[in-house]
Amino acid sequence: MSGATRHYVLAAGGTGGHLIPAFALAAELHQRGHHVALVTDERGAKLPGKPDFLPAHVIPASKLGKNPLHWPKGVKAILEGRRMAMRLFESFQPSAVVGFGGYPVFPALLAALACEVPSVIHEQNAVLGRVNRFFAGKVDAIATAYPEIARLSAKHAGKVHLVGNPVRAEVLSLRDEPFPAFTAEGLLRVLVTGGSQGARVLSEVVPDGLAMLPPALRQRLQVTQQARAEDVEAVRARYRSHDIPAELGTYFENMAERLADAHLFIGRAGASTIAELTAVGRPAILVPLPIATDDHQAANTREIVKAGGARMIRQDKFTAKELAKQIQALAQRPETLATAAHAAWNCGRPKAVQDLADLVESFGGAELMDVIRMGETPAKTGSEALA
Repeated sequence: MSGATRHYVLAAGGTGGHLIPAFALAAELHQRGHHVALVTDERGAKLPGKPDFLPAHVIPASKLGKNPLHWPKGVKAILEGRRMAMRLFESFQPSAVVGFGGYPVFPALLAALACEVPSVIHEQNAVLGRVNRFFAGKVDAIATAYPEIARLSAKHAGKVHLVGNPVRAEVLSLRDEPFPAFTAEGLLRVLVTGGSQGARVLSEVVPDGLAMLPPALRQRLQVTQQARAEDVEAVRARYRSHDIPAELGTYFENMAERLADAHLFIGRAGASTIAELTAVGRPAILVPLPIATDDHQAANTREIVKAGGARMIRQDKFTAKELAKQIQALAQRPETLATAAHAAWNCGRPKAVQDLADLVESFGGAELMDVIRMGETPAKTGSEALA
């Protein structure tokens, strides 16, 4: 526990990608003896996994969009959200406000600027998001998950801190477990997920791709696949026709256990997915969501692919034949898969939540602690960053 108890406000949009790292930071700050509050939207207040100690304050927020006719309504919501956030700050008196991306962050950070409260943004993806881009020049520190961040101006390099993406404790606890034994005769356990909704393209391509593997490899497959409710029966029939054992579901609560058992992951390249794969050390075939803003999922794959821990296939090239080819390249020999697992593991940043908490704690009295830095520039303390 840190010496002085302080108050911190975390602001995040209502998706798991923004809220999972926010919840992890909240738990770490709470454990250090601080009081933490969450500013979010209606979705975020209901998202499973929110710690019991963390009060959620729902504030109005809006994206302005491209249609100027919608701007007055959007601006009105943002200003109302800013007023509500300022009232919260007056009573809660935070030492810092931390934004994790998403539209509720906008009014919260505007309020922090108006109240002269120190502010930090955390970017989960390898491309700086729109809200974070707007505030990059105004906040006191920028925490990143990757060494290279697109759309981040070089003039802000002095306040960039590479911390990584915080992951759930049950996933992080697997980091020191060995990669599951994979032999020339043993099972090849494949985990397939498509994010919270289950990607239809995976349901359509993966069963046929696995069926195209050489018989010696295909006969050893054991598949766990998440799919949309409306797709599950068709996917089950497809696996049955290929005589490949597969467990299917729309949602798996024990995802950490599934990841622990898996030899190979196939799925999207969201920030939380990459963080968990690298925390545990699992080889992957990644199919970035093509409509992701600024193509950020493809950017998220850059580091792990370069290290040899994953293969990336663009969705328009994601065919059964190409998938089979990439699986063979990874799993033809046991040592190839184990090497890829280790390469993924090396990309992990297991101290992400501690490093982010150290950075946040540097505002409100304590000196900046040993946070992993980008570049050689000496770190600024909280007071220097505010000067």
